[in-house]
Amino acid sequence: MKKTVLVADDETKIVDLIANYLKADGFTVISALNGKDALEDIITKKPDCVLLDINMPELDGLSVAKEVRKTSDVPIIFLTARTDEIDRIVGFEIGADDYVSKPFSPRELVARVKAVLRRREGKTESAIKTVVYGAISVDLEKRICSVAGKPIEMTTAQLDILVFMMRSPGRVWNRLELLQASSGATFEGYERTIDAHIKNIRKALDDNSDNPRFIETVRGAGYRFMEKTE
Repeated sequence: MKKTVLVADDETKIVDLIANYLKADGFTVISALNGKDALEDIITKKPDCVLLDINMPELDGLSVAKEVRKTSDVPIIFLTARTDEIDRIVGFEIGADDYVSKPFSPRELVARVKAVLRRREGKTESAIKTVVYGAISVDLEKRICSVAGKPIEMTTAQLDILVFMMRSPGRVWNRLELLQASSGATFEGYERTIDAHIKNIRKALDDNSDNPRFIETVRGAGYRFMEKTE
């Protein structure tokens, strides 16, 4: 079954370029030239992946993603000419799955789309169907995380990071390792964007960073997963 990708950018040439490469690879493409139309298409047409330019008229990409995340965990990849780290951090805090800076390689962009869709479908997971540690249980086929039997909402990237850490409780992971676990890429060197993902994972788990139960910060090193039983 063909996957559908929504491409939203206010530059028609960029939309057409991306669309041509995606279609050549077997994808169905929905195009939007502003944030308002993009949001409406995401809600009504329910694409499998969304490519969002940050600078768009009527509604910018960050605002679109923020609205989408209220009801959907569809994979989102940001497209932008911005290079400031703060923009990347804000994007990941909202729940972005990847971030591609302009100018970009269309072939690499298609590869990024395929990567987030594979993670979404759980095709890269091992034969193990469920990962459990203490109160946390993750159904890898359904991509559902539960705490004490209660389902919680997480984006694709957040769930990937959590499962990665749960599989080696007690081990300290640096930011680059966690980014690679969630994307297979380093997001062009912006390792500290992982902090935004960890912040959202903690929020979903109702975990207190000052007195953590699940994810602990190891100063100068990174993070580790270790459920506290006391």
